[in-house]
Amino acid sequence: MNIKRVMIVGSMIVAISFGGTTWGKPIANASPVAKWSATNVAEKDDLLEALNQSSDQELYDALYDGKSLKDIAVENGGNIGNIINLQVNQLTQQLDQRLASGNITRQQYVAQKAELQEIVTQSVMTSFG
Repeated sequence: MNIKRVMIVGSMIVAISFGGTTWGKPIANASPVAKWSATNVAEKDDLLEALNQSSDQELYDALYDGKSLKDIAVENGGNIGNIINLQVNQLTQQLDQRLASGNITRQQYVAQKAELQEIVTQSVMTSFG
């Protein structure tokens, strides 16, 4: 399991769930599709780097213990600003794709993009324990 994908999809779900209630019109096709894959190819994991974690399992264990991403970053000398920027950039790319494909209107895109920073920041600071 790639914890980075879990966090991104979770943040996207939060963003989308607000979409139907705070921006007026419900969004069609609002559920994100997560592609889970297991490969033996080593790839750079930006989230692990920002958190200064050595593996997905280490991050998973910390999250399972109820720590927030902020807690993990502080404990390991990671960079919380990089974590927030990483997630905001990835969610912005997803919004760009949804706008380009016609799944959301320009007005919905602008409203959702305006709240991404705040939603992601709250998510990163929240413990789930």
